[in-house]
Amino acid sequence: MEITWFGQACFSIKSREARIVTDPFNDKYGLKVPKGLKADIVTVSHEHFDHNNVAIVETATQGQKPFIVRGPGEYEANGIEIVGVPSFHDNSQGQERGTNTIYVFKLEEMGVCHLGDLGHTLSDEELEKLNQVNILLIPVGGIYTLNAEKAAEVINQIEPEIVIPMHYQIEGLVLKNPIDPVDKFLKEVGAEGIPQEVLKISRNELPSEERKVVVLKNRN
Repeated sequence: MEITWFGQACFSIKSREARIVTDPFNDKYGLKVPKGLKADIVTVSHEHFDHNNVAIVETATQGQKPFIVRGPGEYEANGIEIVGVPSFHDNSQGQERGTNTIYVFKLEEMGVCHLGDLGHTLSDEELEKLNQVNILLIPVGGIYTLNAEKAAEVINQIEPEIVIPMHYQIEGLVLKNPIDPVDKFLKEVGAEGIPQEVLKISRNELPSEERKVVVLKNRN
């Protein structure tokens, strides 16, 4: 499996079964819209325009339009099980920024969890639906999502083997309220985080003892 990051909460996840794109964005906040994104499955964690630009995603399989997932529920496409778990974009039951959907994908005998713009630590009920997560894609920049401290708490709740931070300040991203860079999160969790282009991983390569934090270069 290969995981590539394009900024914000947008990833391409390529497995033997299919290609997945999460939260494709537009160019309003200064980032260039990713070109050449192809997918069999596209997920949208919430309907803010920097997360729901599904029109830019091209089909990965000729003659088959991408399967679009836009909310909570249980889905299956291309042999991949997808669970969408309802959550909130803030710590006020959605009163500030609305709802958010967490997605868990089961592929290549691994569980990959994309938290979207999660803004709170998880309840017992939410945690029960996030079982067997091996790789966690988690927002860490604060203001609009979890900050470094809260992200560390959520990581300890879910207990993945690999953590990939997302939704933090990068070059070109212009927001009304700037979010934190990834360094603050790395310091919080005691990780080095040397950026790499892509994560290539198989089940037998998952760390068995110490949790690994992987910082991906923005491929935008």
